[in-house]
Amino acid sequence: MKNIFKIFLSGLLVFSFNSCEDSNTVVDQVVADTKAGAVLRTIEVLSNTLNNNIPSTYFSVEVEEQDDEGGALLASVDIYVAIRDLTPDNGTTVAEALVKTIPASAFTAGPVGLPRAVLTATFGEAEAAMGLNASQHSAGDLFVFELRLNLTDGRTYGAKDASGIITGGYWSSPYLYNTLILCSPKPGDYSIRMIDNYGDGWQGSNVTVTMDGVDTVLAIGSYWDADPGTRGSVGDTQWSDITETLTIPAGTIEATWEFTGGSYPSEVEFEIFAPDGTSFGYFGPTPSPGLLPITLCL
Repeated sequence: MKNIFKIFLSGLLVFSFNSCEDSNTVVDQVVADTKAGAVLRTIEVLSNTLNNNIPSTYFSVEVEEQDDEGGALLASVDIYVAIRDLTPDNGTTVAEALVKTIPASAFTAGPVGLPRAVLTATFGEAEAAMGLNASQHSAGDLFVFELRLNLTDGRTYGAKDASGIITGGYWSSPYLYNTLILCSPKPGDYSIRMIDNYGDGWQGSNVTVTMDGVDTVLAIGSYWDADPGTRGSVGDTQWSDITETLTIPAGTIEATWEFTGGSYPSEVEFEIFAPDGTSFGYFGPTPSPGLLPITLCL
């Protein structure tokens, strides 16, 4: 029995080694026949709003180029732009346009030795590239910027080449960036009516208004964070339905409204009014997080 076992074991080892050799040969062949690509990893989006009253406002993103040769294949990056017209009265459709080309010489070595650069395109440059004028876009529309990576061997990578594993997570390489068109806001007293339909406050949800870089946070305070001796009952007005006024001063260049969801966004509702009392719309319950379409231009 021992001899039979030894013969069986020896045969198994020979089969295993041969199988490994065959497997390695296949893997080596696949690797040898595969040409690695390249990506532009998003480090930080520095600016993703434009102001149609100010041509010098800009889209800006810091990127890191990674390729099979540690950045040596980088030739240039093209910045393209297209408009996504969300204003029914405009109906603008134009072909995407090249805004500019950034050469490899504009990149410098980043923290891990790979090429990094801040890529920028102004509102004026993007508008001119597409041949648009002020009547063909409005606040609330989007300029969509696409980065296309050109390599020294003639290959180009852009949004159409990016799969899910590339666009998210560590790589964060979408190649496409939506940039909202804003305007200089009309000054005056804006109001926001805030409702919590459970009656215990927003618990982390808020509307943040950013005026020329300064934030004002609007929210119904949390019932559970208040002093138990003075907070009253769940459902009292101060926890369920309040209205606040926000003044946008004359001379304000830019104002954005953004909703952030807290612990129970399904309980959150609000309505925002212009200085003349016109409603910008009712949001919620469960408002979508992100920038709100609040535009009232000068």
